[in-house]
Amino acid sequence: MTAIARRSPEDPRSPAPEPARPSRAAYVNLLVVTVGFTLTFWAWNLIAPVAGTLGDRLGLGSFEQSLMVAVPVIVGSLGRIPVGALTDRFGARVMFPLTSALTVVPVLLLIPAQHSYPAMLLAGFLLGIGGTTFAIGVPHVTSWFPPARRGFALGAFGMGMGGVALSGWFTPRIHERGADLPFVVLAIALAAYTVPAWLLLRDPPGRPAPSTPLSVRLRAAARLRVTWELSALYAVGFGGIVAFGVYLPTYLRTWYELGATDAGTKAAGFSLVTVVFRPLGGWLSDRVHPAVVTAWALGVVGLFAVLQAFDPGLQPAGTVCLLVMAAGLGTASGAVFALVAQVTPQGRVGSVTGIVGATGGLGGFVPPLVMGAIYSAKDSYSIGFMLLSDLALAGCVYALGRMRTAAPAKE
Repeated sequence: MTAIARRSPEDPRSPAPEPARPSRAAYVNLLVVTVGFTLTFWAWNLIAPVAGTLGDRLGLGSFEQSLMVAVPVIVGSLGRIPVGALTDRFGARVMFPLTSALTVVPVLLLIPAQHSYPAMLLAGFLLGIGGTTFAIGVPHVTSWFPPARRGFALGAFGMGMGGVALSGWFTPRIHERGADLPFVVLAIALAAYTVPAWLLLRDPPGRPAPSTPLSVRLRAAARLRVTWELSALYAVGFGGIVAFGVYLPTYLRTWYELGATDAGTKAAGFSLVTVVFRPLGGWLSDRVHPAVVTAWALGVVGLFAVLQAFDPGLQPAGTVCLLVMAAGLGTASGAVFALVAQVTPQGRVGSVTGIVGATGGLGGFVPPLVMGAIYSAKDSYSIGFMLLSDLALAGCVYALGRMRTAAPAKE
């Protein structure tokens, strides 16, 4: 018999190896953390949809209502930094069920807190816990999926931010049936989720667990150049989503003179588009370099922000501009976290994710202040949209010029 020679791995005629396929356990973990992310983000945004009603009941002014809404978002954004680092140490198997269970406490505290403004601020501060789960899920999903599938997996996980849109739609409608009902319903949902999360979540085999102290790991992540480069890009992408989510209803009411319900419905549509396009950004990043996807997405945002600065009519031009910007921001957000997984050392993904996620969340609170100040001074929003265009185009250029060639950071 003639022996059949085997080609060596170095033989150029050898067929390319098949890319590693995610296991069934990887998809189970992705599903579990995405459901948890959705519920905790619903909790994170639980005050905003009923802020007007609570403000009338408590006799609050505009600034007091804004502060009541902002407290959980700011705390949740900053809280991602230590939570991300703790996830590097203990893993999502511990951190996700624990954080979900802890979120039940402030959700229930909102029931008695409705009658006191200081109590609402305290409950809102604790509610920020719900906004930290983003920094748990990203490193967990990254560790379960091979590089060729991470972009889509992270984008699918990112759809959990649709919990904010769900809260905006359902919370006020449930609140109409009973002032305490939305808090009771969500507390039950979170508690019920905690059980299957504890039973089903597993950290992947061989997950690196750092032994260095939390403060040391955070300093090490902060010293990585890519941490701050990614933070800047995410502050434009996800920060833009947060900014529009906060300010778009006001913009539509003020400039286009829509009613509160109509403006809220259109703002929810904007949020839905960002949720749908986030996994698309991740999916594209599995096939094209994520920096290129980020650049094109931000370039589209910059172009349509310029068009919106000329104050087109809402139907159809203004609607088209706003929805295309939503698609671009959602795509960019998904692509940036595909880039995080590509250029960040595996053992530091949680720490870097915490810093990047915090920056993105905080980046959403500067634009509404700027837009409000510009409108007060100029009776126009055009300058604000031109500033958005400048930032988006700067991010586009930087993503192409620097991040496309960025090598993976070393430990």
